[in-house]
Amino acid sequence: MKLTSEHEQIRDMLKRYIDEKINPYVDEWEEAGIFPAHQVFKGLGDLGLLGVTKPTEYGGMGLDWSYGAIVAETLGYINCGGIPMAIGVQTDMATPALAKFGTEEAKEDLLRPTIAGDYVACLGVSEVGAGSDVASIKTTAKKDGDDYIINGGKMWTTSGTQADWMCLLANTSDDGAHRNKTLIALPLRDEKGNLREGITIARKLKKLGMRSSDTAEFFFDNVRVPQRYRIGEEGAGFMYQMLQFQEERLWAALSSLVSLDNTIDATIEYTRERKAFGKSILDNQVVHFRMAELKTEVQALRSLTWDAVEKMMSGEDATMLASMAKLKVGRLSREVNDSCLQYWGGMGFMEETPVSRSYRDGRLGSIGGGADEVMLSIICKYMGTLPGKS
Repeated sequence: MKLTSEHEQIRDMLKRYIDEKINPYVDEWEEAGIFPAHQVFKGLGDLGLLGVTKPTEYGGMGLDWSYGAIVAETLGYINCGGIPMAIGVQTDMATPALAKFGTEEAKEDLLRPTIAGDYVACLGVSEVGAGSDVASIKTTAKKDGDDYIINGGKMWTTSGTQADWMCLLANTSDDGAHRNKTLIALPLRDEKGNLREGITIARKLKKLGMRSSDTAEFFFDNVRVPQRYRIGEEGAGFMYQMLQFQEERLWAALSSLVSLDNTIDATIEYTRERKAFGKSILDNQVVHFRMAELKTEVQALRSLTWDAVEKMMSGEDATMLASMAKLKVGRLSREVNDSCLQYWGGMGFMEETPVSRSYRDGRLGSIGGGADEVMLSIICKYMGTLPGKS
């Protein structure tokens, strides 16, 4: 896909912000186990970078998704996995459906401040008994006058402890599992910033990776939300969420490309300097050949991912390519990080080395946003090889 000078301006602006306002503090935030989302997001919002693809009437830039792809790819320069993930939730996971299908009131009250960086958003889909199997969620939203009353809970909620609102998927009828779900923009806090009545953060989850981005489990007990905060048509939530997943999956692949390249490059430099048995580790054919193989794999993933972006930009169905990119990035991250860590030897297993952080954070790629097995099922469906779907 041919990029313009405008694409490169977006990339350069975000790269400067990362270099000046994020990377100098990443180690501190990793140690704390959380980063100041409102502070970081406000800076991004002031630059317009949280609303690159969002409508201009709500503070966005109104650009096509190729510019969002540039943002996603550039986030790979951040020296950890948690902060890019939280930014991705804000731009490409919790807000696409609201921007496309939300009511005027919901867009004014929630989308506008989210684009500005005044609000932190989170996505409420997964539950204790329903991760990749989205159709199995149990949270309900029952009508009561002009409101919905929500009961249930959500799990693995990125930015949960700091979020101001949640893009919530809930069951609103007794129809079939793919026709009974509705997306709702659920405000989480009152005017004083406290959690609203009936909303409990049951626990802040301790993650193996993505340490600087907080993750929470929510519980809802008769929580009221106006029906005007419904996103799109009642019962169409499963379809809307599947559409959001396409952007999320492309985002996952795009945001990993630079990080994978950086891990390989850092490993090359380390093994060039490190000596064993009278020569540098890099001089061993098995090492420099492996680095060449991994670089080739990353470039192949880059081509696949941008092909998917171009297909989506042309208005074609990019589901199969997006699923392939998501599958490949999860598996390639494991391969790159594991191979590179091995060549760092004992230092690779120390927290202060970048390859150790990449090894830890990269593992989520095969789980979040739909596990590898879900991606394989989608690909098989498009190939006509999924039993019962040909």
